[in-house]
This record gives sequence, C-alpha cells and structure tokens, in this order.
Amino acid sequence: MITVTDLVDSLGAGFLRTVVAAKDAEVHDIALAEPGDAGGQPGELVLGVGVTDRAEALALLERAARAAAGGVVFKSPFAGDPQVARATRELAGPALVELQPHTSWAHVVWLLRGVIDRAAAPDTGRLGTPGPHVDLFALADAAAEIIDAPVTVEDAQSRVLAYSARQDTTDPARVSTIVGRRVPPETLTHFRAGGVFRRLARSSDPIWTPAGPDGTLPRLIIPVRAGGEWLGSIWAVVGPPVPEERIRELGEVASVLALHLLRLRAEAGIARRVSTGRLRGALREGTAPGPGAVPGPGAVPSLPAGPWRVVAFGSPYEAGDVRRQLDLWESVVRRFGWHEPLLTDLDGSLFGLVTERPRGRRPVTAGGMTDAGAGTLDWLRHVLGEVHARDAGLYAVAGSPAPSPDRLPRSTAEAGELHRLVAAGRLPLHGTRGILLMEDAWDTVVVERATAAVGIDTGLLGGPLAVLRAHDEEHGTPYRATLAAWLDHFGDPQSAARLLRIHPNTLRYRLRKIDEVAPVDLSSPRVRLALRLQLTAMDTSPARDEAPGPP
Repeated sequence: MITVTDLVDSLGAGFLRTVVAAKDAEVHDIALAEPGDAGGQPGELVLGVGVTDRAEALALLERAARAAAGGVVFKSPFAGDPQVARATRELAGPALVELQPHTSWAHVVWLLRGVIDRAAAPDTGRLGTPGPHVDLFALADAAAEIIDAPVTVEDAQSRVLAYSARQDTTDPARVSTIVGRRVPPETLTHFRAGGVFRRLARSSDPIWTPAGPDGTLPRLIIPVRAGGEWLGSIWAVVGPPVPEERIRELGEVASVLALHLLRLRAEAGIARRVSTGRLRGALREGTAPGPGAVPGPGAVPSLPAGPWRVVAFGSPYEAGDVRRQLDLWESVVRRFGWHEPLLTDLDGSLFGLVTERPRGRRPVTAGGMTDAGAGTLDWLRHVLGEVHARDAGLYAVAGSPAPSPDRLPRSTAEAGELHRLVAAGRLPLHGTRGILLMEDAWDTVVVERATAAVGIDTGLLGGPLAVLRAHDEEHGTPYRATLAAWLDHFGDPQSAARLLRIHPNTLRYRLRKIDEVAPVDLSSPRVRLALRLQLTAMDTSPARDEAPGPP
C-alpha cells in the first residue's frame, strides 16, 4: 500500500502538488469522478475530471470524505481555491492534490495506475519485463525511423536506458556507451566541454554537436522534459541538415518519452519506499507480509537467505536527519557493489540488514569484492575498514545473529542499543576499524543495562552511597571517587592510588574514613558488585570527581 504523500512525491511537483495533506491516507486505486458521481471508495484517489466550478469541487470533496477516499485531485483554480482548501481541512478526510494545468488527465491516469500497480508488486518491473522499459526500446526505434539514424535514450545521469536496433552508422563512443550502459568518461568530457549538458539542463531546444577529432560523429540531441524538469535526452548519430518537420516529430517522441521516464522514476521510488517499509516491518516485528511471502509464521519476502545481522549506521553528520543518513550510506554501499541495499529508517536511526557469511565460504578480501559478497558481514567489515580510514566519524554497529525472522527484532534492539552507547560516548570505537559487533561489547552492554535498572534516585536502597554522597557534598571529600577507584582496581591499591594521583597511604586513610562514615563489608563480592553498579549509575568517575579537600 502507498500513501497519497508518497504517490505525489514520486511524480514530482511538475505534475502533482499536495495542497492539504491527510495523515497516513493510503491509495490502492484511482477513480474518475464526473459531477454527481459517487465520491469513490475507501482507499481510492478520486480525479475530478469533470469539475467546472467551486460548488462542484466542494460537493465532490464532501462525497469523497463520506466514502473515506484517500484523496481528491483537482486542476487549478479549484485545488488552489482557499475555500476548497478550508473545506478539506474541516472535513478532516481525503487529501487535496493539485494537478498542474499543462498535464492531461489521460496522462495522469496512465502514470498513476503504473505507480500504484508497482507499489502493489514492488518486486516486478525489472529491466526486460513488459512495461515502460520495453516501451523505451520501441520509442528508440521509432525515433531512429524518423531521423533515419541510430538513436540512444539516456537519463539525466547519462545512463543508457534504451537504444535503437539500427546500427549502420556508429562510432567508438556509441559502441562504448551501449556496451557499458553508460556514456564513457572521455565522451562525457568531450560533450561537457561543448556545453551540451548545460544547455540540456536549461532548454528544450534541439542541440547539434559537431564531429570530434577522435572520430566522434556529429549528433542531434533532443532534451526530454516534463513539467519543466529535465529527465533525459534522445541522441541521434546524424549530422545536419535534418528537415525541420523531422525534428518536430522527434520532439513529439520526446514528449511521449518524458511520460515513460517519469513513470520509471516514480515506480522505482515507490518500489523503494514499499520495500523499505517491509524491511522496517521485518526489523520491528520479525515479519514482513506482502506479495511473494511464503505462508506461515515468520515469512519475510525479498530477503536473502539467513542468518542475518541488523546493523545500525552512524556518522558525525546526523543531527536528527535520518534522510541524510540514508542518502550517505546508500551512496557508500552502492559504491562498493551493494546495488540493492537493505537499508531503512526506524525510530529516527538508520538500520541495515546484512547476512552472516555462510559456513565454509572464504571471507571477502580486498581483491574479492564482488556482487556475490556485497551485503554480507565480511563485506561490510571491508567497506568500513576502507571508509573509516578516510573518515573516522563513519561507523556501524551490529546486533547478534538472527537465524530466523522472528529473531530480527532482538538483533535490531541490540544494534540500536550499541548505536546509542556509541553516540553518547559510552562505548569507544578505538581499534575497531569502524565496525563493532555485540560480541565485542557485551560486557559494556551488561553493565549499562544493569546500571539503567539500578537508577540513581531509586537505586541506592538505603546503602552506604547515599551517606557518602551527602558527606562529599557537605565536606568536599572525594570518598565516592576513592571507592570507585578502589573497586576498579580491587587488590591493587598501587594502581588505584595512581589513578587518583595520591599516595597509597592516602588511599588507605580514605578507606578507613569511608568505613567510619558509612560502614560497609567490602570483603563481600556481592556488595562490591552492587556498589560499582550504583556508582556507575551515579556516573562517578575517579578523575572527574577528585577534588581538593580533606584526605
């Protein structure tokens, strides 16, 4: 299921704009409404195709609210009418969405249905399956027929999306582009030097590029734009002159192509959002029901074979912006070969899911980083070792292994716990090469959990520390710090004295005074453990609490 907000965001402000949001309003279908028609059904996005005045818009809003529709779409001026917006807020029902005036309802229906269908089945629509990808190749062939020359279709990042079957006129740049599915760097440099991409980003006019000294043939480039946004381009290996009517026909192909590129981008974004939501559900609850899930408890679709570990990612750039964290870490892991990373935000932090190295498989090494190893714990160790060496602020912490989906919430909780300890400065990362496992920090976690259970105000329970704290505050004595140092170096008074920067005899004198102020049996292991936990709960450190005063 997809929310109205996600649906609008996936298509972009060039087509749709949310005027009044509806909290968690979900959409599973669209409905075209003429004046007097019903206001849709629960979960439908109602398109006001026949609305011609404010009264009809208000009436459709009321019917949609009664029907529990997810949202209503109007064109200007009705979507931007203050009375319509105010009525939407008062109804507290469907979202109000504005369709940009230059967009036809037919195009929007095609786009919305494609995106909603992809949201219902996010694992479909890969390259080579029926849908927009296949249509792109048909459009490339159509463009080649018009211009009588080989054609490639590229996105705004110079990635090849489709190419024509015709190959009678070509050059090394075109061959490398098609084989590599991306324009080669040296070819990009050539066109960038000629200002091609600057003009593509700013204008809808056709662009001619002359032949290059390295054998690059001349090209006609047609920008592909939608709602003022540059989405891609059509590249034809042809030199001037080309009849104006053929260039106009190419422009018409570019208009159709723009819808396909917009739909591809929207579907990819929606698939990512849905998959992220399923992963979030798996980490939180241990299950992620959806299409393709195997019936039975604990079924999680679209996950690699376990066992798994949940990983929390951190950086010094957080500042509560988990979206920025997701973009940062997605860029990092993609650069190292994890092309479909399992990352999601959860409770304000960024989590990922990696697999344990299967028994018998050799660890991933610097020379063996392949797609097969991407997304494994060994692979992540290597990645963190590389990035941590350049940016010591980047790190990852992993919970214990989860052999089955129902153990994922536990691993998630542990990863989150480690992440909070690192962020609070209570769990150092020195010598870890940027990654820390629960097995590496179990002792710190045990003490932190016990300390949290002990508490400060409720955890003293009439023991000696309440008396010592009062004595320290009244007389300026460092007895709590002295006791903490002695407990930390039990049986080694020399080390305890060095930590406090005092003479061992002074340490012994203080221990006698402590026994006078608050008698306690320090020979008991249970008493020593309880005292140390209480002192940790009070956040007493010998170096900080040491203060001038009576010995």
